[in-house]
Amino acid sequence: MEITSRDNDKIKYTKSLLKVKNRSKEGKFIIEGYRILTLALESNAEIEYVFINDEFEKKKEHREFINELESRDIRVYKTTDKNFKDMVDTENTQGILAVVPFEKKNIENDLKTEDKFIVVLDRIQDPGNMGTIIRTADAAGADAIITLKGCVDIYNPKVIRSTMGSIFSMKIISSERDEMISAMKENNINLVSSWLNTDNYYDEVDYGEKVALVIGNEANGIEDKIAENSDLLVKIPIYGSAESLNAAISSAVLMYEIKRSIIGKSRIR
Repeated sequence: MEITSRDNDKIKYTKSLLKVKNRSKEGKFIIEGYRILTLALESNAEIEYVFINDEFEKKKEHREFINELESRDIRVYKTTDKNFKDMVDTENTQGILAVVPFEKKNIENDLKTEDKFIVVLDRIQDPGNMGTIIRTADAAGADAIITLKGCVDIYNPKVIRSTMGSIFSMKIISSERDEMISAMKENNINLVSSWLNTDNYYDEVDYGEKVALVIGNEANGIEDKIAENSDLLVKIPIYGSAESLNAAISSAVLMYEIKRSIIGKSRIR
């Protein structure tokens, strides 16, 4: 189906999802680009509908992809390049986007007893960092991610692009700080915080069998109350003159060390 009017309700509705308040209200977000749409299909993500621009279907592989979408009963709308650009936040668009529903997850219903490795994000605000951390947690085999109040919206288009498809495979739970702390204690999960003022180096400690790693705000680190309630504080040594590591980089170092430790304990048993 072709839509040319910029006043079309479907175009206006899609454009509205660029705003976080509308994403939250509607429970839907936008994914943009051929690669991430293919990853969404491979992950069996629910796709409500798709928009393409005039240029997209000129390539043979793109036409085949459109046929694949339609074979799955996914409605594909074609619109002008100008209308398409109004619905995305990038300058150099690939000419395809989709609207995807999501369900809000909470600790009470979605944190499971079998979850042994959790990543907790405390006020991570940079979309690129957030997306990279989600992608890294997926690669490192984390069972869940918990985002605390003050974090950037995980369905921000820049976050989605940075996850490289991991947004579809990771369990991501929203929580308040105190609720998260209580849940970790109730489930006997060791709360581990990255903290500069400690003598514990990250590769010289016993993390235990169930671990929740906290990664703090880019500028201010982890909130004091979380540190005070942590079972373990660890740090990554700085051998050069840099003041600190980027949040996404430090999270990767810590995640892989914790995963190595958890795998080692399971092998011993």
